[in-house]
Amino acid sequence: MQETLRRGVQVNMPVLALRGMMVFPHMVLHFDVGRPKSVAALEKAMMEDQRIFLVAQQDADVDDPHQNDLCRVGTVAQIKQVLNLPGDSIRVLVEGLQRGVLNTVTEEDPCMMADIRLVSEENARESAEMKALVRTAHEFFEEYCTASMRVSQETMRSVLDVDKPDQLADIIAANVLTRLEDRQAILEKLKAKERLEALCTILLRETELADVEKQVQARIKRQIEKNQKDYYLREQIKAIQTELGDKEATDVEDLRDRLAKTPVNDEAREKAEKELDRLSRMAPGTPEIGVSRTYVEWILDLPWGKMTTDNLDLKRARRVLEEDHYGLEQVKERIIEYLAVLRMKKDMKGPILCFAGPPGVGKTSIVRGIAKAVGREFVQMSLGGVRDEAEIRGHRRTYVGAIPGRIISGIKQAGTMNPVFLFDEIDKMSSDFRGDPASAMLEVLDAEQNDAFRDHYMELPFDLSHVMFITTANSIESIPPALLDRLEIIEVPSYTDEEKLKIARKHLLSKQIAAHGLQPKSVRINEKVMKTIIEGYTREAGVRTLERTIARVVRKATVEMLDEKVDSVTVTHEKLGKYLGAVRFTREALEKDNRVGVVNGLAYTTVGGEMLQVECTVMQGGGALQLTGKLGDVMQESAKAALSWVRAHADGWGIPAEFFKQHDIHIHVPEGAVPKDGPSAGVTLITALVSALTSIAVRQNVAMTGEITLRGRVLPIGGLKEKLMAAYRAGVSTVLIPRENLKDLEDVDEAILKRIEIKPVEDVTEVIRAALVCEPPVIAEAQMETPLPLHQGSQANAYRGS
Repeated sequence: MQETLRRGVQVNMPVLALRGMMVFPHMVLHFDVGRPKSVAALEKAMMEDQRIFLVAQQDADVDDPHQNDLCRVGTVAQIKQVLNLPGDSIRVLVEGLQRGVLNTVTEEDPCMMADIRLVSEENARESAEMKALVRTAHEFFEEYCTASMRVSQETMRSVLDVDKPDQLADIIAANVLTRLEDRQAILEKLKAKERLEALCTILLRETELADVEKQVQARIKRQIEKNQKDYYLREQIKAIQTELGDKEATDVEDLRDRLAKTPVNDEAREKAEKELDRLSRMAPGTPEIGVSRTYVEWILDLPWGKMTTDNLDLKRARRVLEEDHYGLEQVKERIIEYLAVLRMKKDMKGPILCFAGPPGVGKTSIVRGIAKAVGREFVQMSLGGVRDEAEIRGHRRTYVGAIPGRIISGIKQAGTMNPVFLFDEIDKMSSDFRGDPASAMLEVLDAEQNDAFRDHYMELPFDLSHVMFITTANSIESIPPALLDRLEIIEVPSYTDEEKLKIARKHLLSKQIAAHGLQPKSVRINEKVMKTIIEGYTREAGVRTLERTIARVVRKATVEMLDEKVDSVTVTHEKLGKYLGAVRFTREALEKDNRVGVVNGLAYTTVGGEMLQVECTVMQGGGALQLTGKLGDVMQESAKAALSWVRAHADGWGIPAEFFKQHDIHIHVPEGAVPKDGPSAGVTLITALVSALTSIAVRQNVAMTGEITLRGRVLPIGGLKEKLMAAYRAGVSTVLIPRENLKDLEDVDEAILKRIEIKPVEDVTEVIRAALVCEPPVIAEAQMETPLPLHQGSQANAYRGS
């Protein structure tokens, strides 16, 4: 046998493939064998000289390995003992003899046979370099054992007693190395010097890893100990507080449980945990306890991650809007477009709608209809009179009694992250020393930055990008330009009398009957009586006063039903006068007879369109121009421009130049307590002046609007729809408008255009011809100059007053 173990000898012997393990020379170990080929190899070896070649598989998952699946170098071992185990498996005890190199597999069945080239295990020469390597290996081994704490003292002493170079590397690798790749690398080194050098490299690397691992373990241990200590102390505090009858400990634990179940963002979780730790350490009765608990409860009460599912069925949305609101066709169509885009786009980074119109036309209620149509929660925040920026962003926690702003409060009230949020009366905000709330609204209404809105009280990023923000306003002039730029303006027009009639019969009457606890149709009001209520007892752009008047009628009818013991009441004209008294408004607001110096002008105010009479009179004096009626600067300038034009053309009327030096002119606009301003009264002022100076009467069934220049051109104005509505309500038959405003007639209700004759004008002479009962001499005889071409001027003042 010793003859066959000489170096370079090649022998044929059974091969046993090992999975996940290997055997070194001078190593004794046992393992279990279960694969048929492995069992056959053991039997073949036992029948011959009890020698077998043990070699590791490259991939442990291969069940039937071939030569390419095996490592190149293995160990020739002597079988010492074989023990049969239940389940057709065998436990074998082997002793490694020497290295062997697998050359060629000669047989596959029933077991693998191969030609093995034996490697000599002769003792290496005792050179100085070899001794140094042995000593270095000992030192690295000791350092590794100290760093890893995985090698027992007995194993370490037994390894240190080995000083043979050819055995030392194998023994250390067999007892210390855990990675199969490292052990195979040592096994494949056929010379002792190469083995020791490779072993030292591996031991140095493993020692460094063991040091790092020890540091990590120590850090983890300290953290665990700290957590255990904190838990122990917290439990002690809880027990003490429970004995003292204090419930703070239980409250803190409840808040911790809520925090663990709430999907807050990382920053919010970190701040809440820090505040809870601070709260748990506070002594009972400390005033700060309430502040800290309130802050944590605000964090937990916000609807983190809670969303309502949008119902974007356009047919249903149209049905809901039609049920709740009559008319407003353009507004409804824009809302349907908004919902259609939302359905396709699947996000809320769209325009912020702003419904602008006079009071009482249904701006707030139509926003409620949007929330109902989409299936979202509705939150309303009135901005009227808001002066403090803290109303929007909240107060910082350093202040006593600090609370979050109304944005965060509204989100908490809604209970979802995607409600319909209405900012009502956004044009009524103002600013003072406490800040500018309109500037604070810029971030809220900007879809590009409101996904991380920070309230001053919360100091946490909260996502507002899913909220559908909608605003309302009576006049967009008072909205700051930066804020207005973020809004898409949707005009909500005034109602005609026909629309008011249908709204009252379809919605308002039944609503008030139900609100007063009466049976449906117990109060009946026919169409003629309802028209009397609309025309004689209300004069407004919307229907708010109309609803209050109907409510008053219903209350009076309720009293009559109880007094007379009847189930229903039909309101007649006679009963209406008894319920409401004398008619408040009549159509006699127009002068029955044509008057000198009295002209009907049209104004656009925050409550809709209004018709204003401009009066002018001439008296003895010193050439002064007196303006009364609480006129603004722009309207006073229009009066001066009108007077200049009239004086420039007075020669043709036979009026001497001294006339203006010897007479005073007084222009008055009635209802002097009401402020009036804007350039669109220019044509009205010129007409009143010409009428007063020439003593030619003005047709009282004519109303007009338009800005004028010193050359007599009529420039376009804004608010034409509302002004025509005012003329319609007043019973005017003819309205003079600037020619450039013809394009705005597309938005005017058809009922108005059928009743009123619209005359477009582009020069003052056209206005005077149409308004005066006869033409002044300067127009009829001199024919004046040819009117200038239509002025393509700016409409920057499109939404100013009369």
